[in-house]
Amino acid sequence: MIKEEDWNRRTSGATEKQRRKKRRRKRIRRFFTLVLVLAALAGWLVWQQNGLSTETIAVEGAPDGFAGYRIAIISDLHAKEFGENNDRLLRFVEGLEPDLIAITGDIIHEESQMAMVAPTAEGLAAIAPTYYVTGNHEWAAGTVRELEPLLESCGVTVLSNCYVMLEQNGQKIALLGAEDGNGYADQKTVGQLADEVRQEQGEVYQLLLSHRNNHYEEYAAARVDLTLSGHAHGGLIRLPGTDGLIGPQREWMPDYTAGLYALDYGQMVVSRGLGNQFPAFRLLNRPDVPLVIL
Repeated sequence: MIKEEDWNRRTSGATEKQRRKKRRRKRIRRFFTLVLVLAALAGWLVWQQNGLSTETIAVEGAPDGFAGYRIAIISDLHAKEFGENNDRLLRFVEGLEPDLIAITGDIIHEESQMAMVAPTAEGLAAIAPTYYVTGNHEWAAGTVRELEPLLESCGVTVLSNCYVMLEQNGQKIALLGAEDGNGYADQKTVGQLADEVRQEQGEVYQLLLSHRNNHYEEYAAARVDLTLSGHAHGGLIRLPGTDGLIGPQREWMPDYTAGLYALDYGQMVVSRGLGNQFPAFRLLNRPDVPLVIL
């Protein structure tokens, strides 16, 4: 017959073992919960850098003959590749069914990144007529003299302070392209280019491609009807109620970083861009291919 004190000792030991097992199971559950949370957070952050997004932006004021005309904006790629040869990006753009593709600068920011340009440019040009203007980084990297002829050979039209006329349903739009301000010191200004269009084509609707969103006063003074730009990367971190937290000059709380804006004259659409230059990262600001519909 088991004595009471022996029984108590045995049951007490068993109870202590059970408690230790429970504590161990709790620690294991907490560990795996933490791992799952961290994995989910890491996956979400990767998606923030790589998950392509679009916003459809309806812009009024274009000639009736261009009603429904679709323009996809590719900006600030910074040599980023979405799949091999940017295949995922190309399929995404093709799915938007654009009538025109506007590349508004900063395809690359280092000379060593030139190899990714040709397959991306050829792929875009195969989707729709594609037009390009430089950004500040191509000039800073010293690649413009090599890059512009390469793009032309890939089927992309380079607008170097010049314009082309687009015609649809018997009506016309002047498509202007401004080299970035990092370019030649004596280059034509946006105002001079816009005046040149008016002198040669009369008062036609003017659509300008120009990299820098923060030159909006210059675009308004030139009396351009619609400007497509980038440069600000959407302010990098977009918290509710803000237009982004960090501007292209690392200034706080920038303006005019994403979407459609009414200017003193005309309008401006700003892309949040696709890539970044290390160590910048995106938060609540996924890579962006805006679709402008006139």
